[in-house]
Amino acid sequence: MTEPLLTSRSPVLKIDGTIQGDLARDLVELAVEEATDGLRTCVLTLTAVGPRPAGIDDGLLYLDGQLIDFGKELEVAIGPRDDARTIFKGRISAIEARFDSASGAPMVAVFAEDRLMDLRMTRRFKAYEQQSDAGIARLIAQEHGLQADADAPGPTYDVVHQWNQSDLAFLRERAQLIQAELWVDGTTLCFKSRGARTGTNVSLEAGSDLLRVRLRADLAHQRSKVKVSGYDAAARDRIAEEAGSDEVATEAAGGRSGPEVLARAFGERVSYRVRDVPLTSDEARTFAKAEMLRRARRFVHVDGETSGTADLIVGSRLELSRVGGPFGGGGYYATRVRHTYDLFNGHRTFFEAERASLRPQGGEA
Repeated sequence: MTEPLLTSRSPVLKIDGTIQGDLARDLVELAVEEATDGLRTCVLTLTAVGPRPAGIDDGLLYLDGQLIDFGKELEVAIGPRDDARTIFKGRISAIEARFDSASGAPMVAVFAEDRLMDLRMTRRFKAYEQQSDAGIARLIAQEHGLQADADAPGPTYDVVHQWNQSDLAFLRERAQLIQAELWVDGTTLCFKSRGARTGTNVSLEAGSDLLRVRLRADLAHQRSKVKVSGYDAAARDRIAEEAGSDEVATEAAGGRSGPEVLARAFGERVSYRVRDVPLTSDEARTFAKAEMLRRARRFVHVDGETSGTADLIVGSRLELSRVGGPFGGGGYYATRVRHTYDLFNGHRTFFEAERASLRPQGGEA
């Protein structure tokens, strides 16, 4: 089977489910971004001058509300024609006109957000009784007419208060507390621990599809242990729980973890978590483990750019090659992804990823 000489990687744009060729024709820049705390955003920049149907005045394109308007659904797909991936689906929330004599033609920028926008715009005072964090996520999803896929183990609290917070800010706070991740998939609100999140597997090679990459192993925020204390009023006893390097062992995958390298280089360093006061030992253990994982996972941090990788999403598992022995191999987890498109560079993908360990010294690049 022969391969095509040219493969189009320009975005396919839909408004309310219908492909709009005019948008693709006038597209100057595209940016779609997401991270582990949820809310995927999209910005389209369009040339606002061009062919118009007979009888239409000479005003700027896309400002008459016929095609581009508030609340309309915008969908973006990108990648090779036979293997394109939808990288954004949401509703238009802002429209901007841009005039700059130095840059030439007027532009119109279109801003859109995914379904988590509804949660961002809803604030409330509420008390949740006898609920886990996953249970709270399910209740909030129901409030917004969303299905829920909540798979984040954690304690059941006597009561949790939402004090004049948006639903999005509140769920982000609950997710961070137990190291869960938040996102929306179509009409499903997802609230899951990292191990339960399904992502793509992507291999990248420096000097090939990996155009630029910076990798850093940093002990600044690593700790040997995390300790959490409190008071159990029901038992009338103090709470003292801790999490150590054993919590990181499964994610270190045989390499040298941050706590292990820290102990060898500088000795024991302990962190005390005091801002979140647990009321039971179960809560304290959960908070300590989550904080230990948060720190350990950031031991190796990657900031990179590819020649356009549509399959790269938040939650992707990455394997990097030709990046130096200690940094090479798999086990990286994508935490932030930004897809861009412009007329000069075409499709580019910028990403951040992290890993809990370095490969053993002497490993292959």
